[in-house]
Amino acid sequence: MSLTSFLLNQDVKARFKEEFPRPKFALKKELLAPPVTKHYMLVGTAFDYLMRFYTKRLNPEAITQKWVAEESVERMKWLGHALDSQRVPFEIDDNILGEAQEMLSQAKIAYSDYIKSGETNDEVIKCTILLAQLDTYYRTKIIGENFGIIDEDDVADLRKLISIINPDSFKAKELCLLNPTFGEASKLVKGADADLVIDDALIDIKTTKQPKFTRAYLNELIGYYVLYELGGIPNAPVAASVYAKRIVGCPSRGEVNARYENKSCSEIRPTSFHAAYKMGTACPFDKIKRSLFGLLKFVGS
Repeated sequence: MSLTSFLLNQDVKARFKEEFPRPKFALKKELLAPPVTKHYMLVGTAFDYLMRFYTKRLNPEAITQKWVAEESVERMKWLGHALDSQRVPFEIDDNILGEAQEMLSQAKIAYSDYIKSGETNDEVIKCTILLAQLDTYYRTKIIGENFGIIDEDDVADLRKLISIINPDSFKAKELCLLNPTFGEASKLVKGADADLVIDDALIDIKTTKQPKFTRAYLNELIGYYVLYELGGIPNAPVAASVYAKRIVGCPSRGEVNARYENKSCSEIRPTSFHAAYKMGTACPFDKIKRSLFGLLKFVGS
């Protein structure tokens, strides 16, 4: 059971709603970069990759993890089959596997060039779209008819998104972790990975056009934090075990600095959310750990 599936369980949803009230969030702003296509999930995943590239460029000492897209190509090799967009199974032949390997190879070259130059050109943006397509296979086993094909409108959308990011919001003072996983705890939910840890903040970025802080967003953030508390972050400095004191939602389509007035996450995030979910104040993290661990055992039984 994935973390997403776990959080959709009715018993879990009811328990989280009872234990952790959703903070109020009221924000009415004009979108700075409305979506150009309806490829919402693809662009969202591509932007996750692009933001991690961007953050690594800002923080050369950032600790990186293996890309999910890399795991995806490995899975294609040993699994040998996929689903098409209608969820009809088919075998992965040498042509498809070769194309996937070439997509990954291109992305690694573009990433390396970007880290050296800092130039967000079309090549690196296109490669994040290819990585997002590979990522989709890992999470859904789907290889659609547009595999390896890039829509130029998606490139334009991603270019606008990254162009209005405030770099000061993503510069770490001491610690930066990209795409962290949570050790043995991630295995409890068949894999889970967050977007960023910057100093004391566990950050999840949402590419959404709706200026809302939903119950689902809150539940996901709490879920990540609990997994972090249960399993830690492998290969991270020892200091990371005491760093994640804030959980921060940064939706990039309608609510975060990337879309509104170039404000930082801390500025745009409601004070009530910041105050209520600091460790040791209104959010009882020890209680969260006990609650989620108990629910994991209950739902999994």
